[in-house]
Amino acid sequence: MRAILVKDGKGPLENLYLGEAEKPSPGPGKVLVKVKYFGLNRMDILQREGKYPLPPGAPDILGVEFSGHVVGVGEGVSEWKEGDEVLGLASGGAYAEYIVAPHRNLIKKPAHLSWVEAASIPEVFLTAFQALVVLAEVKKGDNVLVHAGASGVGIAAIQLARLYGANTVTATASTQDKLDMLLSLPNGATHAVNYKTQDFAEEVKKTTNGKGVDVIIDFVGQSHWNKNIDSLAYDGRITLLALLSGAEVPNFNLAPILFKRLRIQGSTLRARSEDYQADLVARFKREAFDHITGSSGNGRIRAYIHRVYPWNEIQEAHREMEANKNSGKIMAEVV
Repeated sequence: MRAILVKDGKGPLENLYLGEAEKPSPGPGKVLVKVKYFGLNRMDILQREGKYPLPPGAPDILGVEFSGHVVGVGEGVSEWKEGDEVLGLASGGAYAEYIVAPHRNLIKKPAHLSWVEAASIPEVFLTAFQALVVLAEVKKGDNVLVHAGASGVGIAAIQLARLYGANTVTATASTQDKLDMLLSLPNGATHAVNYKTQDFAEEVKKTTNGKGVDVIIDFVGQSHWNKNIDSLAYDGRITLLALLSGAEVPNFNLAPILFKRLRIQGSTLRARSEDYQADLVARFKREAFDHITGSSGNGRIRAYIHRVYPWNEIQEAHREMEANKNSGKIMAEVV
């Protein structure tokens, strides 16, 4: 089969090329899908650069989210059959014509979602759902702060917070265009902060009458750490999803964590067990998935696509993501 491969196993985006790889076959409990679209995620860049340790058994081919047709099923799989239209999550291998995924990690593609919209959902929405709903236990009336608001996960988290009844949702981003976009979404941010020119801790205190936020979803790490702690209300929760600015904070005061009874949790999804991922997918389907439409639909949650590239332009797609130009998902079509 054809697949996007990395010359020398790792390297800059110029090492990406369309080549040939062995077509996978579905083992017990697995499903083989012919891929139509796949989504780009920041972990793909890290993996391409050799900085992302793969979970055991994951294929070397990049990509974890996709849409397509079922073309084969393994032993013990009864709910899927050839021709079924699905979207799904896998441990890797989506930058290819065919992918194998656990049968419980697939969701039937609704007719109201296009193929590219469907492929844009699994990784970002499941990551956001896990961080916000499962771990941070967002509830009606909470004040929420979402960093990297214009990223795929950021946009998903903002909308999920609104779905679950958040009082305020403050998003941070680096440009006015991104902030304006986040404020303009039907269920978008209620407030927006340029973290380069404003102090987001001071801004969220203004919008919460000095209380602070109950939940923070953070991808940034080091540069935001002290302001994050300052931003949190009593009994506040923070879910840490990435460390884009670095992993080491030279020094900070532990006292607010104790006195404000803060809860700080790291979270990953790709390395989780199949049972954990299956439970997460099932809860997401029950509570949130039916609310999702495309950007032109009327759903309480919408899938926003920044740009779609043919997969033979994968270098340009990675360049776009590395430049942080996107507001919404960067997608690729298998052509």
